[in-house]
Amino acid sequence: MLSALFRRNRATTAPAPDGLPVLDAADTGDATDAAAWAAGRRNALRELVAERGALVVRGLGLRTPADVESVLRQVAERPVAEREAFAARDRHADGVYSSSAWPPNQTMCMHHELSYAFECPGLLMFACLEPPDEGGATAVADATEVLRALPAELVDRFAREGWLLDRAYNEGIGATLGQSFGTDDRDAVEAYCRAHAIDWSWQPDGSLRTRQHRPAVVRHPVSGRHCWFNQIAFLNEWTMAPEVREFLTEEYGPDGLPFNTRYGNGDPVPPDVVEQINKTYEAHTVRRPWQRGDLMLVDNIRTAHSREAYRGPRNIVVAMADPVRPGLPEPRTGREAA
Repeated sequence: MLSALFRRNRATTAPAPDGLPVLDAADTGDATDAAAWAAGRRNALRELVAERGALVVRGLGLRTPADVESVLRQVAERPVAEREAFAARDRHADGVYSSSAWPPNQTMCMHHELSYAFECPGLLMFACLEPPDEGGATAVADATEVLRALPAELVDRFAREGWLLDRAYNEGIGATLGQSFGTDDRDAVEAYCRAHAIDWSWQPDGSLRTRQHRPAVVRHPVSGRHCWFNQIAFLNEWTMAPEVREFLTEEYGPDGLPFNTRYGNGDPVPPDVVEQINKTYEAHTVRRPWQRGDLMLVDNIRTAHSREAYRGPRNIVVAMADPVRPGLPEPRTGREAA
């Protein structure tokens, strides 16, 4: 099936000059035909994603979140409900969401979706319903190549220790408790934390702070490849714009930032390490400008993605599917922090 798909689209499935393969499908005109097209090529599409890490399908004529849901149901095993979101987004259907709320003039750095969660989506789909006037690409980077390119001493320490994610749920900053956990009920939040290896503490003002320990390097559940799989740089204080970091630190204190990352032993991650990780991502980034109706499929374990700054309207729908537990044992019980 894979080779047949390449033969039918010989001129359009070779890797683009920037390294991101593009598959041209005839414009189907409506969501029913788009779903049927995807259903007839399900195995080939999944093989292509496994082989390339990410690809763009052009010409499906996707226009609404319902169109995206219909294709998701044909390609994926099952949708993933987002939990532990770090930014607000709208839910359109099971596993189908708007893009995360993020200032358009700021880049959303390379990351793997929910790499800090106990369970994350193995497959991502991004669909462009309205392209931006300028910028706004969803760029990708191969996590295996990034791992190979990072300095050995940096990789060795994170592979040995893992990484910590600290979060503070402050009113009006980032995702609320309800948006992140699906509930505002304290007992339910604590039960979730226990089941997902998250330590927690309620603050005197009623806000919540959490800490979770996760691996930084994992084996791909299918290919067995080692992948640099984390959000160490993206969710670190030194990736924030300086004026934003200064304001948040002054407002909430150094331990009250909405998110921050550390070495697995609790040591701070210094600015030069964050810079090195981000520069390595930049050196392995490939991108293709969005066109209306485009569909991008991404292997979330092998491939990191980012969102570049943009101008004008931009409507990208995100679909998450096929949950996996990369590199994690059975959950240790989360606990209330002392």
